[in-house]
Amino acid sequence: MSSSLRPETFPAPLHELAAKVRDGERLDEADALVCLTTPHILHLGRLADFVRRRLHGDLTYYNINRHINPTNICVYTYNCKFCGFAALEGEDHAWQMSHEEVYEHAAQQGGDRVTEFHIVGGLHPDLSLEWYLEMLRGLKQRFPSVHLKAFTAIEVGWFARLEKISIEEVLVRMREAGLGSLPGGGAEIFHPEVRQIICDGKLDSDEWIEVHRVAHGLGIRSNATMLYGHVEKPEHKVDHLLRLRDLQDEAGGFNAFIPLAYHPENNYMGLKYHTTGSEDLRHLAASRLVLDNFSHIKAYWVMITPQLAQIALSFGANDIDGTVVEETIYHMAGAETEQRLTRLELERIVREAGFTPVQRDTLYNPLATNEPAPVAG
Repeated sequence: MSSSLRPETFPAPLHELAAKVRDGERLDEADALVCLTTPHILHLGRLADFVRRRLHGDLTYYNINRHINPTNICVYTYNCKFCGFAALEGEDHAWQMSHEEVYEHAAQQGGDRVTEFHIVGGLHPDLSLEWYLEMLRGLKQRFPSVHLKAFTAIEVGWFARLEKISIEEVLVRMREAGLGSLPGGGAEIFHPEVRQIICDGKLDSDEWIEVHRVAHGLGIRSNATMLYGHVEKPEHKVDHLLRLRDLQDEAGGFNAFIPLAYHPENNYMGLKYHTTGSEDLRHLAASRLVLDNFSHIKAYWVMITPQLAQIALSFGANDIDGTVVEETIYHMAGAETEQRLTRLELERIVREAGFTPVQRDTLYNPLATNEPAPVAG
């Protein structure tokens, strides 16, 4: 395989990087900075595609998932300046579901015909940990085959503070109630210089990392994310990626990494620009190259459009997320993408890009797909 990548065919500034990629050597901090600053995006994509195919061949994963957001009422509404989702109680766009409304919504979204409920929300000041545990138990009772991927590290940390118990105790109780894994939200950018600007007062990076470290120690797997395209600098993103890589070295508990593009609408950041396609592809390719211990890099089509996600499959991504149907957080921040893709549409996108689609569960176990496609999925 190494003979198929010839460093001399790359621009001179990428020769050393290409040689390391060819030989399977770990990239260092300086290499990561090159990935995040080089103008040679297409060549960076070639390197990422080389690694992606070495790991997965032409396989591309997707799942049949649905999003549930029980509430957007959040104590950090004005702390997270990039967020267009959160609201204070009493505001026109605020909502709080009851347990029965959550269960009804889950049933309307497909119930046991889907494989995953992705559940996140605001930090509601009046909802106890037990309220959420009862929600998990109710979902698991009604839809026993559906994996519950729920609660960001920010939510877990909030529950620990609210209940005055340890992070481990929160996670143990959640697991007993039916939690399957954690999503990766809330990481944003780890560096304190950036967090002070975009989410001052929110759970800090050390706490985010500790939640995932404890989860991995308990056998609870999770995802990881990075929010880019706002006030951060390349050095901040290098720091972020290397800290994630270090944590993955410890326990290997991350399923996937998802670079998340900042959307400028309906928030307090005051920025007016969107990321470009080149930026989005760069971050996916850089993630594949730097995060050598992450098996899966996800091109989240909801944020970057299905068309660009399709191209991203040749820039290191090997996962295109799922059918979703109703996505709230990024659409409230200004995303104009569709809110659903059927299984057949996802598979067509993957095949037309020259890859082989594989339906998976949340933990990346392949699933047979010779049964009829589920409703709306």
